[in-house]
Amino acid sequence: MRAAIQRVLEASVDVEGTRISHIARGLLVFLGVTTTDGTGEADWMVDKILGLRIFENDAGKLDACVQDIGGGVLVVSQFTLYADTRKGRRPSFTNAAPPAHAEPLYRRVVDAVAARGLPTGAGQFGAHMLVRLINDGPLTIMLDTAAA
Repeated sequence: MRAAIQRVLEASVDVEGTRISHIARGLLVFLGVTTTDGTGEADWMVDKILGLRIFENDAGKLDACVQDIGGGVLVVSQFTLYADTRKGRRPSFTNAAPPAHAEPLYRRVVDAVAARGLPTGAGQFGAHMLVRLINDGPLTIMLDTAAA
């Protein structure tokens, strides 16, 4: 499982001209699932995302996590995080999990974040989405369960 995490002042997702999700200050998480991922990877990812100390404390040091600041988390599925560009010019997505495997794990991540009491938003799995954000920093972190 891979995640590209962006610290944001706000973020939203629109599908077919309708806003389906919005958060204020917090984290925008683009989440990709691979064929070998399971519930263990999803649970690890949630703990890691929510525990990342990437918000400033009162002294201006990166020492607070999204839970500490009462921030929101917007999770958007993104199979393209598993693009393989080693050959040719057209990316291959064979390492991305098929929807029947990926969607339940994506939902598990979203539901686990919401269960922690944080303002939580989600994209629409499999839809063409317009994602808007105001990146704070910019600060972007990449996580990969394979490197854990």
